[in-house]
Amino acid sequence: MSPVDHFTHGMLTPVLAYVMSCVGSMLGLRLTAQAHASRGASRIRWLLGAAVSIGGTGIWVMHFIAMMGFEVQGTQIRYDVPLTVASVVVAIVVVGTGLFLVSYGQGRLLPLLGGGVLTGLGVASMHYLGMYAMNMSAHVSYDRTLVIASVIIAVVAATAALWFTLRVRSPVWITGAAMVMGLAVAGMHYTGMFALIITPAAQPGAVGGADALDFLVPLMTVISLITLTMLLMVILSPSERELNEDAELVARLERRRQITQEQQFVYPAQAPAPAPPAQAPPAQAPPAQAPPAPRPVPILPAPTYHGPAPAAGQRPGYPAPADQQPPMRGRRR
Repeated sequence: MSPVDHFTHGMLTPVLAYVMSCVGSMLGLRLTAQAHASRGASRIRWLLGAAVSIGGTGIWVMHFIAMMGFEVQGTQIRYDVPLTVASVVVAIVVVGTGLFLVSYGQGRLLPLLGGGVLTGLGVASMHYLGMYAMNMSAHVSYDRTLVIASVIIAVVAATAALWFTLRVRSPVWITGAAMVMGLAVAGMHYTGMFALIITPAAQPGAVGGADALDFLVPLMTVISLITLTMLLMVILSPSERELNEDAELVARLERRRQITQEQQFVYPAQAPAPAPPAQAPPAQAPPAQAPPAPRPVPILPAPTYHGPAPAAGQRPGYPAPADQQPPMRGRRR
């Protein structure tokens, strides 16, 4: 009978590990979709979040939840703290490297394959580094065939995961892809675990390191809280469709600005004519004066004639015609 038991708590640990792997993968796919619709520093932040989600929660947390159900009869299992922390860093770094290669490779085949191989080898390295971090009173060896199989599964799973980040957009497809990714990661993990060949020591001795409950549970809790925080960020952030619409609007405005600059270069705008000097407003004419009132003409009484009565046809006061005048009398000398 083998001293190794992978399911000490029954199906609780493998089911919980698979669920956490699906959650981390689903969130990572959602974050990469946000990254593809973003530009500049915002895109880098989304990709880093996806690396933490897939590498930290989807792979590392899944691995050590499954390890909570691992037990070897006749020895106590403890964990080397620096090596365990290093396994977290390796998982996040290799997944982030693959995501950046694929994202900035614009979907070409070579970056996809290169990122898949690099990420798969990194995930396998994380798994076996975490296994090496276990301290126990036993001799540990591995079945070479199963180890190679686990590495191949890791590379295929990583390549498929990176391909999903490029092609999957809708929530339904993201959920299905996350379930496939979770299944692949869990398959790689248990393939590597069944590659273990453990021979307990004849004389069990003291085992150094940190207990799983004292060290792994708080560390997994912190990473899970970070994952939940990123999930809230995704929920509160604009959708990919809104980000695409904003990017298209910015691109149209940029093209319009370039066209305007080219037109100004071909047809330079003429300098405006100088404005005429300001003229002083015309002086206001003095108000028109009314003409002076006419002076009153005195009305004189008609002159009174005191001479002899006029002859017939003669007006009073006027001399009579020549033929009617009396003859002149000579003067006396």
